[in-house]
Amino acid sequence: MNYLQQFSGTGVALVTPFDTNNQVDYTALETIINFVIEGGVNYIVTLGTTGESATLSKSEKTAIINFTYEKVANRVPVVVGIGGNNTNEIIEDLKNYPLDKAAAVLSVSPYYNKPSQEGIFQHYKAIAAVSPKPVILYNVPGRTNKNITAETTLRLAALENIIGIKEASGDFEQCMEIIKNKPADFFVVSGDDGLSLAQVAIGMTGVISVAANAFPKEFSTMINLCLQGNFAEARTIHFSLLKAYHLMFAENNPAGVKAFMHQKGLLANELRLPLTSLSNGLNEAVKAFKF
Repeated sequence: MNYLQQFSGTGVALVTPFDTNNQVDYTALETIINFVIEGGVNYIVTLGTTGESATLSKSEKTAIINFTYEKVANRVPVVVGIGGNNTNEIIEDLKNYPLDKAAAVLSVSPYYNKPSQEGIFQHYKAIAAVSPKPVILYNVPGRTNKNITAETTLRLAALENIIGIKEASGDFEQCMEIIKNKPADFFVVSGDDGLSLAQVAIGMTGVISVAANAFPKEFSTMINLCLQGNFAEARTIHFSLLKAYHLMFAENNPAGVKAFMHQKGLLANELRLPLTSLSNGLNEAVKAFKF
C-alpha cells in the first residue's frame, strides 16, 4: 500500500453535528460528508478532536463510525481517531471498535499525565503492535502539554505499523528534521490550517484540516496548488482564508468552524459542554466574513 499517495492532499477532521437536544444529528452528518467529498477532500478523519470525541459515549462512537462508512461509501478513505492517555484502554478500543473498513487509525499523543519521551515511544509501540490498521501519530502539544520530539517521531517511524504523523507542534525546525530524516515511506501532514501552505513547501504531503469542514473546495484547491508547486496561486486562496482561520481558533475548536458551517446551513450551532458556541462578537464576525 502506498500510504504517501493515499494520505496526500487534504484530509478533513470531521465535526460531529448535534441537534437542539444535544444528540448526534445524523441527517446533518450525512449532509456534511457529502459536502466535503463533493468539495474535493481526499480523505475523512472521524472522531478526532474536532469531532468532540471526548464528549461522545462508546456507543455513539461506534454508531458514528459505522454511519460514516455507510455514507462515504468508499468514495474516499476513512481514518478513525482512537487515542488517549490510557494505553491499555486504547488497546481494548482497537479490538472493539469497527475498524474493518478504516484505512488507518489516528492516535493522539497521551495528554494530562505527561509521559517522558520513552513513555510516548512505548505507548505507541504497544498500540502499533496490536492495531488491525496502520497507525498515524498525532502530535499536538497545545492540547496534550507534551511534545513528541523529532527524535521520538523518527524512532517510531521505524516501526512497521506506524505510517505517518499529523504534526501540529507549529515548530518548523522540528518538522524539517523529521522530513529530512524520515524513512521514504513515512508521511508527514500538517495539523495547522494556517501553516499548511508553508509546511507543504518544506515537504509535508498535505494536511488534516479543520477549515475544510466549512471550505472544502477552497482549502483542497489551495493544498493541491501547493503540491503542484504553484504557490503564487495558492497564496491568493490562503490569504483570503486567513481571517477565517483566526476566527475558527480564537476561542475553541470546533466552535469556530461550526459557526461557519451554521451560516452555510450545514448544521445547528450546537456543541457539548464543556465547549460552548462562539461569543456574540466573534459570531458576528463569522457572519460578516466573505471569501
